[in-house]
Amino acid sequence: MQFLSEKVQPLLPIFECPEGKTQDEFITEEAYKGLKERMEAQVYFKGMTEEERREIDEKYYARLDYELSVIKKMGFPGYFLIVSDFIRWSKGHGVPVGPGRGSGAGSITAWSLKVTDLDPIKLDLLFERFLNPERINMPDFDVDFCQENRGKTIEYVQNKYGFDHVAQIITYGKLQAKNVIRDVARVLQMPYSQADRLSKMIPPGVQGKNPTLQESLDQVPELEEMRQSDPQVNKLFDIGMKLEGLYRQSGVHAAGVVIGDRPLDLLVPLYKDPRADMPVTQYDMKYVEETGLIKFDFLGLKTLTVIQRAVDWIKKIHGVQMDMDNVPLDDKQTYELLQSGNTAAVFQFESAGMQDVHKQIKPDRFEDLIAIVSLYRPGPMDNIPSYIKRKHGEEEITYLHPMLEPILKETYGIMIYQEQVMNIARALGGYTMGGADKLRKVMGKKMRDEIPKQRKMFMEGAVKNGIEEATAGAIFDQMEKFASYGFNKSHAAAYSLISYQTAYLKAHYPVEFMCAVMSLDITNTDKLLFFKDECKKLGFKVLNPTSTIPVPTLWSKTAISAMLWARSKASARPICGQLSPNARRTVRIRTFPISFIGPISSRLTAVSWSS
Repeated sequence: MQFLSEKVQPLLPIFECPEGKTQDEFITEEAYKGLKERMEAQVYFKGMTEEERREIDEKYYARLDYELSVIKKMGFPGYFLIVSDFIRWSKGHGVPVGPGRGSGAGSITAWSLKVTDLDPIKLDLLFERFLNPERINMPDFDVDFCQENRGKTIEYVQNKYGFDHVAQIITYGKLQAKNVIRDVARVLQMPYSQADRLSKMIPPGVQGKNPTLQESLDQVPELEEMRQSDPQVNKLFDIGMKLEGLYRQSGVHAAGVVIGDRPLDLLVPLYKDPRADMPVTQYDMKYVEETGLIKFDFLGLKTLTVIQRAVDWIKKIHGVQMDMDNVPLDDKQTYELLQSGNTAAVFQFESAGMQDVHKQIKPDRFEDLIAIVSLYRPGPMDNIPSYIKRKHGEEEITYLHPMLEPILKETYGIMIYQEQVMNIARALGGYTMGGADKLRKVMGKKMRDEIPKQRKMFMEGAVKNGIEEATAGAIFDQMEKFASYGFNKSHAAAYSLISYQTAYLKAHYPVEFMCAVMSLDITNTDKLLFFKDECKKLGFKVLNPTSTIPVPTLWSKTAISAMLWARSKASARPICGQLSPNARRTVRIRTFPISFIGPISSRLTAVSWSS
């Protein structure tokens, strides 16, 4: 008998287009309208000639037409429209959304539909890295939402498609070495201290992979000795090895939500926790997709909440409405902050190692930030010294062939991105972009059976393009080496934008930014102490907590709710302006849940008025 589910074609939720339009018609209309808005705001520049504008239009609209033709041919307009719909709703209802995540940032259609916030042409991002016309796979947008308000978007989706059409995805936790030792020891009624000691002797995981019980015995001689000398420990390991790998408990996928075109109980078994608001599929992510259900990822990112909170406070204090989607990416003050290594609390760049890298690289363009995010990982990290020297003219930039220069010039001749491997395959090897994506995947996953075939194909194409065979072989070898740890540039660019936005806020509104950062880590005392020290470096003083002020008084119409008590050591002038004469009495600090109070100073900054 067959108990496994049969794999079926994707069952997209029904997206109803207005005025009886088809999905093909509606996505084209929305994409054209959105691209026009994007170009008016971010591409066209003052003083450009009609000819320049015409050339830009031709480039951008040709890319859009190509992408739309692929999306329609593959039958995915509905998917793009569904994602665009709940993202636009979120942005219009106070739920901050990230600029993009993963390879989806390489699509100009996604940019036009407001799914992403990165210009893929300006940053040389590739659509085929996201959706390969030669390999039919569902597109997959991972979307970051403000951590606090992510639930609002999920609730909107439930209301739009029906509560019986939407569910979260179950996860199953397996019995791994440490857990199985503790569980079996408890059943065998072994002393807790002994079970705890045995469990702690299991070696830590490497790159996310935890060792098995047998591997632990092989790696830790003392553990093997205990097994040989103690019959009860030997029995524990014998039973544990039989149970290891079995499911232990269920959970809920952190971000995955499925939306069906019909009630979900007609497609999959469901489980409903009485304490939860939404049912959960009893199939995990691997098997739920085989039923045809489409997974949408609603990820919560704390940094988006930090940015929004800082923006809200900036508006209250300064009357300035920040548009973080359109902050200039060439801001001198922001790059000066990054070059100084003063990146504590800046998204992705806060570690000591990252601070040191920024001091050495001295980034002065957005592309440097993308490179830093991509290089600061095991493997590519070895290329950081060379990147630094080449950027500052201390090392010669060389290319194995002149045709590589346009592709690698941005990274000073160093292969960093998967997209560069794809562009090399296209330009030198004569690959289609779909074929180049396949080559990237073969190299990245080290498919040994496929690599010789790809080498032959690349060599033949390169020789046809006038490249010597020996040079073509050397280029392929270099591609193969770098592709094994090459980074997805689209994802790096999207997350670099979030990093840049936090750096921009810290450079221009440090008090409000540090307030937002601290308020989101209110329960983490170690981080609060670290951020307090950072405030001290910035010239701000954080007062000690006190519970003497009743919280309700903070919200009276005449009182002031101050976010941080700040004093500028570097300048005698106020950073954020002075308080009005009527308010110069006391200030309640709202950095923590309990109140703070301090005397008024003409240098008081970051004051938010209560309403």
